[in-house]
Amino acid sequence: MLALEAVRKRFRGEAVLDGIDLTVKRGECLGLIGPAASGKSVLLKVLCGLYHPDGGSVRWDGEDLARATEERLMELRARVGMLFQNNALFDFLTVGENVAFPLRMRERHADNTHTATSGDEIERRALARLRAVGLSGSEHKHPSELSGGMRKRVGIARALIARPDLVIYDEPTAGLDPVTTSKIYDLLRRDQAETGATVIVVSSDLDALMAFVPRVAMLHGGRLRYDGPAAAAADAPDPVVRQFVRGEIEGPL
Repeated sequence: MLALEAVRKRFRGEAVLDGIDLTVKRGECLGLIGPAASGKSVLLKVLCGLYHPDGGSVRWDGEDLARATEERLMELRARVGMLFQNNALFDFLTVGENVAFPLRMRERHADNTHTATSGDEIERRALARLRAVGLSGSEHKHPSELSGGMRKRVGIARALIARPDLVIYDEPTAGLDPVTTSKIYDLLRRDQAETGATVIVVSSDLDALMAFVPRVAMLHGGRLRYDGPAAAAADAPDPVVRQFVRGEIEGPL
């Protein structure tokens, strides 16, 4: 579904991504790991066309994003559900309105070839998603009334509501307790099994992530240092990868 070849991205002269080669198959579940400031969030934004790479190519179903018009990029982004680290909730909307937002925007921009989704159906699906993440009864509250963990769950519910082809989670369980973390990953697992969506997860909670994804890729210094089975990452030939995955502190990262 996704293919990156020699992707480079610089900010203020500094290489954040330095020649990334990565492919993600349709329906695959990939974990993306690495220390802070290793380029993970930038890579996610390049994948869905929010950032244009300075070099290399990004292809989605064989289509080069660099050649896509802005209108076409909008169409592709509509097939992506994304949870950003800061959740990106709208403070002026209620929780229910935040979750329903992707569906309402899709209806606003839909042409006659799309089947309309009624307002009642949109509300029903929003309530079902909130119930799935344990937030029933919170639909009329505003994000400012919720804890950080609750806002994270709202962001996850919104990322999933439109049943996207590609779901990208940037730290989906950051700030959550172990019980809620387990419930969130159970939700992600059920949704991926039901929809067959392609899933990419960035997480610093390596234990929970490794139990969820079969394959993991590690970024370090803007380069891909590991791409393979999650179960084998702790014994990777690269000492930097082993040190990070095992949580060792021998030598600098």
